[in-house]
This record gives sequence, structure tokens and C-alpha cells, in this order.
Amino acid sequence: MAGNSKRKGAIKKTGKGNPTAGSGGRVRRGLEGRGPTPKATERPYHQAHKAAKRAEKSKDTRAKRRTTSDAEWAAGRNSVVELLRGGVPVTAVYVAEGAERDNRLREAFKLAAEQGVKLLEVTRNEMDRMTSGAVHQGLAARLPAYEYAHADDLLDRADEAKEPALIVALDSVTDPRNLGAVVRSAAGFGAHGVLIPERRAAGMTASAWKTSAGAAARLPIAQTVNLTRQLKAYQEAGCMVVGLAADGDISLPELVAPDGLAEGPLVVVVGSEGTGLGRLVAETCDQIVSIPMAGQLESLNAGVAASVALYAISQARLPG
Repeated sequence: MAGNSKRKGAIKKTGKGNPTAGSGGRVRRGLEGRGPTPKATERPYHQAHKAAKRAEKSKDTRAKRRTTSDAEWAAGRNSVVELLRGGVPVTAVYVAEGAERDNRLREAFKLAAEQGVKLLEVTRNEMDRMTSGAVHQGLAARLPAYEYAHADDLLDRADEAKEPALIVALDSVTDPRNLGAVVRSAAGFGAHGVLIPERRAAGMTASAWKTSAGAAARLPIAQTVNLTRQLKAYQEAGCMVVGLAADGDISLPELVAPDGLAEGPLVVVVGSEGTGLGRLVAETCDQIVSIPMAGQLESLNAGVAASVALYAISQARLPG
């Protein structure tokens, strides 16, 4: 219909002469001030803003400690009794219906009662399922998921104690009993914590807990995604990093000599049971240290080597 402005094509929508949107208002608005320029950290696409976000995320990650994905189970009468004797934090003790009462079972009941640990009775089928078919002898214990510390927490612990840092790092040690032994020695000889890789290494399983004799409840254990990178971070923080190996640059007596390296902040790296220190880890160490031995024995296992080194370092750090 003639004169109908709603008819398609009656009003030109774009281009020169558009009657519905004059340019004057747009120009005036364009000339208006937009207020003060936001700080660089408040501009989403600025590098300073992205750096601040990364720092905040890193802080949150450190605050949220890593835990094992599941609770651990210890099966068998001897295992459960040893855990309870060692003061390992046990969530609950389970006994199968109709389990024969013997001295070990009675001791487990007594220790659980003294420590305020829950004692629960379940069917044998249920215990088989909980322990994944392990030989449980009618007795099992559940351990809580282990909460790992952040690697920087170990340095903080030394600062709080006003002591030169002493940290034990394990390079791909896969036997949980060796891990437990190292944790026990580290706690006994004054170390401020133990550092382990997140992958291809033993974690705090029931076996490691048992071997540590409860020391893991008193000493922080940290995990790291990249051991070499973390060792370099410790070096930047002022620590000397030494690795234990049979073909060392210096011997342990030289390390712990008066006014020697052992008196300052120190990280002792212990290699795996089979291959020792990895190449990158060995190259990162400031010194490779050997433990002198008599006879034809070529090397010590990880737990024993750590114990010998930590004892010597603790003696070197005694006042006077």
C-alpha cells in the first residue's frame, strides 16, 4: 500500500541518508569521557592481569594440599596390630563375623579401644570385598587418605624452627617400605620433610605407614610433579643439593667435615633401588656424595643409605 512505512523496502536501513539513526548523537557520545583508565591488573587482556590470575591460582593450589585418591587398607592380624602399635592414624578396625579369637585379635581390640578407634563387625564376604580379596585372617584396618604437603612447606618448617633446612628427596623410589624407612630416619635425625615425585614412585600406602612406625604422622611428606624443577627451586631458595651415589665427587666424611656443606641448608637426594639417581637429577645436584664402605658391597638400599647420611649430617650439626 502506498505510504505504508512498514512495507519492506520503504525505509533505507543502511548507508547515506538513513533517517532512523542520525550521526550527530553517535559523534557526541564518542566524544564523551569514559572515566579513568583501569589498572593494568584489572584489564582482562593485559599481561599484568593474566600474571595476577596465575599467581592467585598458584596460591590456591598450594593452599589445597594433595591427598591420595582413596583410603588405604591393611589386611591381616600382624599388619593391623603393628599399625596400632606404631600409632598410625587408623580410621576403623574391622573384624569378620566368627573370626577366631587369639592373642593378636585381643591385642588389636585392646589397642583400638585405648586409641578411640572404631571397631566394626562385618561379614567375611564384605571384608573380602573391602580388602580386594587379600588374606585378611578376619581382621582389617582402614587408613585415611594421606594429605601431602606442598614442597615449599618443608622450607617454611625449617624457617619456623630457625634451623638450616634439611630435606630428603627420593628419586623414583618405588618400594613403599623404603619410603617408610626413609621417613622414619628423616624424623629421627631432624629433617624437615621428605619430597617424593608424584608419578613412578611409591606413595604413602599402608605398607609405607607401617614401616615408618608412625613417623609419617609427625613429618610432612610433599609430592612434586617434576623433581628436577623442584630441586632447582630449592637451589634458588639457597639450598645445596647433594645426591647419594657410589661414584661420588666427594665422600660423606668430606660433606660433614667441620665448617662443611652439611651445616647450611641442604637437600639430600636418594636414588631408586635399581638404577640410582636419574641423569637429569644427577646433573642438577651441586655435589654427588658417596658413602665409603669396606668389602665388596657396591651399594646400600635407599632406606639404609638415607639413614647413614642423615645420621652423619645430624652429628655434624650438633652445637659445639
